[in-house]
Amino acid sequence: MTALTQPRVLTFRRSVRVARVAIVAFIVLNLVAVQLMFVAAGPGKNVAGTVGRLLGLYLALAMALQLLLVARLATVDRAFGMDRLTTWHRWTGQAIFWLVLAHPAFVLLGFARLDGISFLAETVNLAKQLPVLLGMIAAVLILVIVVLSIRVARRRLSYETWHAIHLMLYVVVLLGVLHQVYEGTAFRVNLFTQIYWWGLWTFALGALIAGRLVVPMIRNARHRLRVAAVVEESADTVSVHVTGRGLERLAASAGQFFLWRFPGHNGWWQVNPFSLSAAPNGRSLRLTAKGVGVTSAGLRELPIGARVYAEGPYGAFTAAHRVRAATVLVAGGIGVTPIRALLEDPALTGHVVVLYRVRDAHDAVLLGELKNLADVRHARLHLLTGRTGSDNQPFAPERMLALVPDITARDVYVCGPEAMTSSVLDSLRRLRVPRRQVHAERFRLAG
Repeated sequence: MTALTQPRVLTFRRSVRVARVAIVAFIVLNLVAVQLMFVAAGPGKNVAGTVGRLLGLYLALAMALQLLLVARLATVDRAFGMDRLTTWHRWTGQAIFWLVLAHPAFVLLGFARLDGISFLAETVNLAKQLPVLLGMIAAVLILVIVVLSIRVARRRLSYETWHAIHLMLYVVVLLGVLHQVYEGTAFRVNLFTQIYWWGLWTFALGALIAGRLVVPMIRNARHRLRVAAVVEESADTVSVHVTGRGLERLAASAGQFFLWRFPGHNGWWQVNPFSLSAAPNGRSLRLTAKGVGVTSAGLRELPIGARVYAEGPYGAFTAAHRVRAATVLVAGGIGVTPIRALLEDPALTGHVVVLYRVRDAHDAVLLGELKNLADVRHARLHLLTGRTGSDNQPFAPERMLALVPDITARDVYVCGPEAMTSSVLDSLRRLRVPRRQVHAERFRLAG
């Protein structure tokens, strides 16, 4: 198989490379700026206080970068994909967690040594100052958010509850900015530092407001999305067809997802990321969801004509990121939704092989549509069933190679439960499928 050489694909790749370089340069320049500000502030009165001040600067930068990740900027999303950005969101959150522990610890230790009192006494003493107290409250809220985001705790929370808890991030940012302005020594070193920090926070908050509020409101006012039909696909799975005005201008692609709200039917805080389960045609959008949460389980009760509020489209799980002429689409469970949309997408040219993993054939949602699409485009469809065990490893390297002998010469798109996706990615690594040919969409989302 030969690599793709269409002019549109090459132009897209070039724009992605430029965006990636610009984003990396932005991060590096900010790291350098923070280090220069630390040096300009001069040494502290003791080592502990100096270390605490440096950690505070990196904490402020990490929080600003986290806001930019939560903003879901289209350029960043297109360059790296929401799945990778979600991983960065988690890493940044972990960095913030440790910085929140270390920054006040070193600062308090430094002041305690200067004042000749105990660490606890210094904590009580500084807490009486409002700017310090605001910082302490922000630190406690961050710890709560991070602890509840740990995988063990996360599994016990519904998506709606987890999302509501993360709204505390905005309170944390407000408290953090106030703490930095009134208490941060490095903030007031000179005019440059003040311009830098005000500029960074303005940019981060502006991106957040624009990306998560202004742009979605404009788009929803323009397109006026409404529920056109609700179709039961199985006992626990439902498809919602959405129509509106001028949907051809929405610039959505097969493989992408939206954050969906249904005002009047659910509370405004109830939001879920659902992938498009059909390629956008300019006239309607379709999402298909399994009833595992409050919002998804209630979709079958949506009345025709109900208002729809959508944020997006998001995700780089699209045909535009292909580098080879032939493709393998791997789906597991309800992860079939973006795979089904990709199979329908005219932009996905070349020969296609579909691997659909379910426990039982009765669980294979949208299987009839997949078969019809596979027949139309002369694709091969393999339904992989049965309980995974020593005698049934459908995604073991040798099994995948038997199903798709030329898999190393194809792009591979994977979407399904975490365990399945990890198994497929591990096999692809062992088969030495080039990393740039592997595209994964996991069931997780930042902010």
